[in-house]
Amino acid sequence: MGAGMSAATDTSSAERNAAAGESFYRHRAPVRLTHWINALCIMFLLGSGLNIFNAHPSLYWGKYGADADTPFLSIGAMDTPQGTRGVTAVGPWHFDTTGLLGWSKYDGAYTARAWPSWVTIPSFQDLADARHWHFLFAWLLAINGLAYLIWSLWTRHIQKDIWPTLADIRTIPQSIVDHVKLKHPTGEAARRYNVLQRLAYLGIIALITLMVLTGLTMSPGFDAICPWLLDVFGGRQSARSIHFISASLIVLFIIVHLVEVVLAGPINEVRSMLTGRYVVPRDHA
Repeated sequence: MGAGMSAATDTSSAERNAAAGESFYRHRAPVRLTHWINALCIMFLLGSGLNIFNAHPSLYWGKYGADADTPFLSIGAMDTPQGTRGVTAVGPWHFDTTGLLGWSKYDGAYTARAWPSWVTIPSFQDLADARHWHFLFAWLLAINGLAYLIWSLWTRHIQKDIWPTLADIRTIPQSIVDHVKLKHPTGEAARRYNVLQRLAYLGIIALITLMVLTGLTMSPGFDAICPWLLDVFGGRQSARSIHFISASLIVLFIIVHLVEVVLAGPINEVRSMLTGRYVVPRDHA
């Protein structure tokens, strides 16, 4: 989705008038710093979160989540005439996910675990260590995100560069067509976010906020301070499910974001998030 979930574009008149093909200062230092801290935090949060999920690999809706309750999603292993198989169940549907989910290799031997060792932090099953990693980077993400929001509102970055206008909303159909055709902005259009980028960045801010709130809802200690969170999310198990779904949507965003970075020109995009300098792609002849 362009150049980073927390990218800011300097829209000064001098930069808007610069010729295509020239470079300008696109990302300010606070944006670059918070972007990379977010990336680091999300990597550790996803890995440690999957390790925590492995301790009870089922999701429920409501206030309860005991072994006797029926989950709407579960990942596990079961014995069959063909041997032990990994099975992922989504509602009434069951899928054989042997080798990836439910039954995968660890240290050269197959073992029952929902998510494989190569995506969890730590790689071995350890709920205590996973929780330590998760809480550390969760608080870092929350503090970093709050700092970004305060800075963005103070400098009006969100209001000027991310919040879509009515004119932007009208361009949604054309923007979708351009993305399907793998057509990326050039010249003057490359100096600002298109409407899909704006909506995606607002969406990722909302998802991270939701992740923080549902994470706090799963904490009995925090529930004692803010018991109303349990009512807002319909119970601790519902909050856990929303937490997992939000994380899945963040992964989807990251995949699309990285694909767009590659298609738009990875050297130019990554360099702009390291140095702040961005070269404006020239208009196609």
